[in-house]
Amino acid sequence: MNRTAELGQLNAVLPTEDGDPVVVSVCVVAGTAGAGKTSLVLHWAHQIRDRFPDGQLYVNLRGYDPGQPLSAQEALHGFLAALGVPGDSVPRDPDTAAAYYRSLLSDRRMLVVLDNAATAAQVRPLLPGGPHCLTVVTSRSRLSGLAIRDGARRLTLGTLPEPEAVALLRAVTTGYRTEDDLDELTELAGLCAALPLALRIAGERAASSPHLRLADLIAELRDESVLWDALSVGDTEEAEAVRTVFAWSYRALPEHGATLFRQLGLHPGPEFGLGAAAALAGLPVVRTRQLLDSLVGAHLLEQTGPDRYQFHDLLRAYAAGLAQQEVSPDGGRAALHRVLTWYLRTAEAARSRLAPGAEETVLPDPPSDLPEATRPPDFADYDAAMDWAEREHTNLLRTVDAAATAGHDALAWRLAVVLWDVQPPSASMGQWLAAGATGLAAARRTDDLTGQARLLTCLGLAHQRVSSWAESLECHQQALTIRRAADDRAGEADSLNLIGIIHLRRRQLDCAAARFEEAAALWRAVGSDRWAASALSNLATTHYSAGRLEQATACAEEALAAHRALGNAVSVGNVLHTLSRLRREQGDPEEALHSAEQALDIALSQRDQILEAYWLLSLGEAQRALDRPTDALVSYQRSADLHRRLGNRSREAMSWHGAGETYQALGRPDEAAHFHLRAATVHRDLADGWHEALALEALAISLDGTDPTTAGQHRSRALRLLVAYDDPRAVATRGRLAGAAPEG
Repeated sequence: MNRTAELGQLNAVLPTEDGDPVVVSVCVVAGTAGAGKTSLVLHWAHQIRDRFPDGQLYVNLRGYDPGQPLSAQEALHGFLAALGVPGDSVPRDPDTAAAYYRSLLSDRRMLVVLDNAATAAQVRPLLPGGPHCLTVVTSRSRLSGLAIRDGARRLTLGTLPEPEAVALLRAVTTGYRTEDDLDELTELAGLCAALPLALRIAGERAASSPHLRLADLIAELRDESVLWDALSVGDTEEAEAVRTVFAWSYRALPEHGATLFRQLGLHPGPEFGLGAAAALAGLPVVRTRQLLDSLVGAHLLEQTGPDRYQFHDLLRAYAAGLAQQEVSPDGGRAALHRVLTWYLRTAEAARSRLAPGAEETVLPDPPSDLPEATRPPDFADYDAAMDWAEREHTNLLRTVDAAATAGHDALAWRLAVVLWDVQPPSASMGQWLAAGATGLAAARRTDDLTGQARLLTCLGLAHQRVSSWAESLECHQQALTIRRAADDRAGEADSLNLIGIIHLRRRQLDCAAARFEEAAALWRAVGSDRWAASALSNLATTHYSAGRLEQATACAEEALAAHRALGNAVSVGNVLHTLSRLRREQGDPEEALHSAEQALDIALSQRDQILEAYWLLSLGEAQRALDRPTDALVSYQRSADLHRRLGNRSREAMSWHGAGETYQALGRPDEAAHFHLRAATVHRDLADGWHEALALEALAISLDGTDPTTAGQHRSRALRLLVAYDDPRAVATRGRLAGAAPEG
């Protein structure tokens, strides 16, 4: 089958405007090594992009990479990030993430390309399932399960027909050699099993040796083939042909090019930049670029961007095999140490731009065999550092495992720590949790207490972001124990503050207040005014949540003055948000509105939609208190929309609660009940008893006039939920509910 016919078959699976969902598995025969299927599908996807106005999603699942294939969860994280979901909001549970993904695509018309899949199980969670999307899967396997269970149509790509294989060889060699004999070109194509990748490499070898007769090159290739036949363990003819062509081309490399090719097989990630390659080689950047260019010219490496390279997965496997066989253990360990050190030092340079307030990492001295020219770059600004962090995120994750596996434990824990501070917003928290656990184990093996405390703190924060409160608290308590034993007072204050935040989130308000007070006192004692002000801000929020308004006001005003003096804009906005709620409850709605508007201006100036979405809640409350219901509904609607986009169901439900309160004030109880019921349902799903109780109380009020029996049932459940809380606000709420509930 020629490629024109295959494009026609692909066009035949395009859905009609009202067509059913279609999944097409574009496969090659088992073991086929050519990259032609991917090129063909991407060429076709580009041609038909107008048929999918909502966009296209692409992922390389790396099903046959010598490292770990991309998991469905990792692919889902990337897709959800591309669809606008922040990294922290992507569900950790694979089934929940898949359901979220399908819901986002349910009304969209998109093309999804799942390239290089290994199994049907890897693919199945990534199938949209909607009536307007088309999914194309490429694989070396037949993936029969997709056809049987998911209704996939299969298009099998064979090797190139002989005329097309010969034409590809001629296209590569034209202009570099005199006209070669057709029979010899046909023989060369046969030795390459007519596979596009092998044909390109062989053609480039012929083009780079114009002085040699094609017959001599074919004889060399046949000699190489005899070697592989002797080493064969029963692989397919296509696989043997590819290995033969790889070896043939590799052995023709100059000595330094061959050395670099082997060393690149040690790189922990699937693609890399010039600096990492130079560190691996222990060569200056200029010389490394020359050698990389020679590998690209031989089609043994692909250049994907300025100073950016990647292997075809089969070539990466071949290079990794050569590294194991032909690089001495000491040489391989030294090369890996150089590149890991380069990643660590470069990541720390990026951290200084991305998180300038974070604790610096004490770096080991660079290896003596790391040339000065490969030292980490200086990043000009935040954007340059973030660009690097996004490009290198996968590699940085893999460096932690690579360092730990190779016994470079001091590097492993430091890489995990620095990676915490240079994660891009789209990063998966689940991936960092795994890297953090690996780093912590490495720090424990070296008895490095500093490393353990830092990683426990990062792990505590990571667990907090995915609402694993018990795990978060345990990590912070372990870090606190280490820091107290080391008489690290600033570190102790940090751990106490973070423990306080966990108690605040779980509405253990007295415990939270005690921890924040301890943290503020310790930070003042060591002269850290900025962090003392942050602890005060948290203390103000805690007192407000408990209903202790005078104490909350005193803490908030002191924190606001400190943050303004220090120029901490976001911290100023956070205190203003709390002050807005305080002023409203204290009977000063005008000042509440002013504070909320100031906070929102800060969020907008920072282009931070997380802050904007949350602080809109206090704006809506102030507008409602000033009898401006239309403005309040606009604020709540904007907040709900943003929180839905951000994946924060809890705060989206708080927005619905505010809308319900506004409709109740407008005398429209049916609409109020609708929003309060939605809010109560979400809070129940999230096991948030406090906010569920508040929503149920509001729902009961909206039902009093039409369904007093159901209203009473809601009040009774709210009372049961509030038994767990004993702060002044909870006591007052219980009293209010008990007074409104019917007897019996």
